[in-house]
Amino acid sequence: MRRTLIAGNWKMNGSLSSLETLINGIKEGLADVKNADMAVCPPAIYIPRVSELIGDASIGLGSQNICDQESGAFTGELAPSMLKEFNCNYAIIGHSERRSLYAESDELVARRFAMAVKSGITPLFCIGETLDEREAGVTQDVVSRQLDAVINTQGIEALAQCVIAYEPVWAIGTGKTASPEQAQAVHAFIRGKLAALNTSVADKVQILYGGSMNAANAAELLSQPDIDGGLIGGASLKAVDFLAIGKAA
Repeated sequence: MRRTLIAGNWKMNGSLSSLETLINGIKEGLADVKNADMAVCPPAIYIPRVSELIGDASIGLGSQNICDQESGAFTGELAPSMLKEFNCNYAIIGHSERRSLYAESDELVARRFAMAVKSGITPLFCIGETLDEREAGVTQDVVSRQLDAVINTQGIEALAQCVIAYEPVWAIGTGKTASPEQAQAVHAFIRGKLAALNTSVADKVQILYGGSMNAANAAELLSQPDIDGGLIGGASLKAVDFLAIGKAA
């Protein structure tokens, strides 16, 4: 049975004082989260301090990015070996903001994915459609193309080593949320696409929902058969809200 994962993407938010309050608050309430794993992905500059604050608590740590190269002249990038020195076990890859604002292509996302897997870091592999694409009826085409960029270069088996996050771009930071039925339909399509290639991979891979999940809608979303957790944005910045999502599992 797939374990639920609730991962917080802090994006470009936080300060030294606020992250200490946030991590300590999560640690204090962690015992009440019975059926989900929790993880946080802070801005890169705060990863060392967050790693210290987590200590031996059962909280996963992730980066918001990872380079597709091991080292070298790649200004501003994060080598996988650097992330591992601070106990990062996840890396967000292909987030819609990286794709749209920083022009990351499917091919670059696939290379970042490959480097994460090679380095023993679990990719939080983001896929999803824009509002224009949903209204044009091409949601399945878009998520298929994004998945195929990895499948065609790394093989279907590589997806057994990742977490997929379906994030409808039109429901991120807009206050809009896909209905549980809309979200489940796309999650089921993703799992079905994988199952057509390898049923064991499809059965194993966690597929998170990344479209403005919060304390109020988490229980209904997480009750869907193919939704295995959430990649949480704004609601991950307050311990009480983040924990409430974990408890909803």
